[in-house]
Amino acid sequence: MLPRLRHAPLYLALLSTLTGTSHAADLSWVDPAVAAVNDQVISLRHTLHQNPEMGNQEFKTAALVAEQLKSLGLQVRTGVGKTGVVGVLKGGLPGPVVALRADMDALPVKEMTGLPYASTATGIRLGKTVPVMHACGHDTHTAMLLGAARVLAEHRDQVAGTVVFLFQPAEEGAADVDEFETDTLIGAQAMIRDGALDSPKVEAIFGVHVMAGYPTGHLYYKAGTVLNSSDGFRLIVKGQQTHGSAPWSGVDPVVASAAIIDGLQTLVSRRADLSQGMGVISVGTLNAGSAANIIPETVEMTGTIRSNSAAVRDTLLKKMPPLVQGIASAYEAKADLLLVNHAPVTSNDPQLTAAMVPALQLAAPGKVQLLPASLSPSEDFSYYAEKVPGLFVFLGATPEGQDMSKAANNHSPYFTADDATLATGVKAHVQFVMNYPGRVRGS
Repeated sequence: MLPRLRHAPLYLALLSTLTGTSHAADLSWVDPAVAAVNDQVISLRHTLHQNPEMGNQEFKTAALVAEQLKSLGLQVRTGVGKTGVVGVLKGGLPGPVVALRADMDALPVKEMTGLPYASTATGIRLGKTVPVMHACGHDTHTAMLLGAARVLAEHRDQVAGTVVFLFQPAEEGAADVDEFETDTLIGAQAMIRDGALDSPKVEAIFGVHVMAGYPTGHLYYKAGTVLNSSDGFRLIVKGQQTHGSAPWSGVDPVVASAAIIDGLQTLVSRRADLSQGMGVISVGTLNAGSAANIIPETVEMTGTIRSNSAAVRDTLLKKMPPLVQGIASAYEAKADLLLVNHAPVTSNDPQLTAAMVPALQLAAPGKVQLLPASLSPSEDFSYYAEKVPGLFVFLGATPEGQDMSKAANNHSPYFTADDATLATGVKAHVQFVMNYPGRVRGS
């Protein structure tokens, strides 16, 4: 559960003064316009939730998104980053180019929520049929951004500049490729490769992510580091198979693997400069053997590496291979380690963050809170934020009357997102556009 934080209206006013942000423009139309599309946004969310698709397989989702954007008169490109969609809205007034991003993919999770619009869908992941669920709220992200596109399109005469709507595939990874057997770019990287930020040239980007265990309608933000980096690893330890009663006649990769797993934890505790931040190395899968009395030839493990510091991340990635090889060698085993980079640290541009706090307050009056520290998950929004200034914020998705500590987390089969929070998400996107520096008189 997130600790109780200050609302700080005086802090917001001070930021407006320091950053020169003015709210002279009349934005009284925003809330009624969002209310007018709310039922449609909720309906879209339910449709998307019942029909989830995994990474790089969002064909029906992308078609729905493209149809919606075209109906609003936007310029639309499809097939961006494989299944991504880009919509471009040209405002009625001259101004800058900003992007709003939503991810569309679901997870290989069997839904257990019991919702009337719960998913019963299945999909193919690496050749196997698996259940599929929007267990991280990407259905809400897509619906909220479509709602914002409708509001902005219907008021384009008041929009200064150009808005680029990015509907991205495969934020959770691709279902059609093995990450350990291909170097194919996916998700945000593939969108960037295909020019999502280039035509027109984007100068800033915004994203919103729903979070269970945080109250509905509340927005949370932080300048600088806001989410961890993410890297994956696969390690195959090879020994020499032998009878379990005579381990001296072979090479035991199980014992070697146990030592490696222990050793990996010392990378964090003894090799990384923890004054720079934190790091975590976790083994998630461990597979070996087929019989209790046979020492197997190989052990395979996969895991994840996370950090909120680029320096700590770099240390872990550089020190891990020699450590693994050294321990394996000491046990006369061989080790084949493959590291896969998923996403760097997600960092919010400090100046952009400060300038946009008033926009957040307009979207959620009295419900905007400053995060005291970065959060542990990871997001490939970080790749966009490496290219242009970015701001990634969090939207509470659990009804306020519930015990936040008991809410099922994102990625759980019991994860739910409150429909009542969608309007705040739509408003946040609209206010990002309408309050971006250079759009408002006096800024």
